[in-house]
Amino acid sequence: MAQEELDTAQTRIEQLEQDIRVMMIPKDPQDSKNAIMEIRAGTGGDEACLFAGDLYRMYSKFCENRGWKVEVTSVSEGASGGYKEIDFTVTGNGCYGILKFESGVHRVQRVPKTETQGRIHTSAASVAVLPEAEEFDVEINEGEIKWDTFRSSGAGGQNVNKVESGVRLRYMWKNPNTGEMQEILIECTETRDQPKNRERALARLRTRIYDMEYQKYINDISAKRKTMVSTGDRSAKIRTYNYPQGRVTDHRVEGLTVYNLAAVMDGDLDEIINRLQMAENAERLKENIES
Repeated sequence: MAQEELDTAQTRIEQLEQDIRVMMIPKDPQDSKNAIMEIRAGTGGDEACLFAGDLYRMYSKFCENRGWKVEVTSVSEGASGGYKEIDFTVTGNGCYGILKFESGVHRVQRVPKTETQGRIHTSAASVAVLPEAEEFDVEINEGEIKWDTFRSSGAGGQNVNKVESGVRLRYMWKNPNTGEMQEILIECTETRDQPKNRERALARLRTRIYDMEYQKYINDISAKRKTMVSTGDRSAKIRTYNYPQGRVTDHRVEGLTVYNLAAVMDGDLDEIINRLQMAENAERLKENIES
């Protein structure tokens, strides 16, 4: 009996020591921020647009389950449904620190609705997750912003087509990664109120600039690490959704495959994200020990 209690206590001590090491890992100050997400249909035509729509629904459900607020800022619908691209903000406690693991290319393998011979197709959509920038994060000379207004299109009554509520801004900015001047173009048609659209377009401009500056910081970290679980190359394939086998495989962690695709597409991402967080913590812990 005493030996069993001793073994239990020893196991508990080892677990507590591990927990303390993880708690000592410096937190990324961006993790507490709200998130801005962008989903873009990639290879696969109409099927890629449908998949982008599925991903948006998946993230909406995930955020809803956590009590986070999702607000669409820009959308371009696909010809057969889904989205060519959709941008949205997520507001909630620590949401960027969790959603940042979703950046990258998501691949789907399934039989499209338009497929008449039952063949499995592979399509893709890219997801970018950015920490929302606050006004003091970046400096913008608002006097150099060029503004245009235009009439929004889509559902919403006569006002949508008759009032120039949509706004478009152009801003020249020096990219810290290349040292070259580049034009940033942002449109916002989210509301029928032009001042509100201007305000939200400015917020997206701050976030876009902040993200590129933050990416330089991330690239510096990446150069020091063998892998980057949370903030890798956005062009890299990170996850495959295989419908015939009902599985989801995340390619950043060896052995990370779950066979509950239906639940994942319904917003149940906790198991996958928890594994990614554990892998990231293990990597950062190893880095701290070695330094």
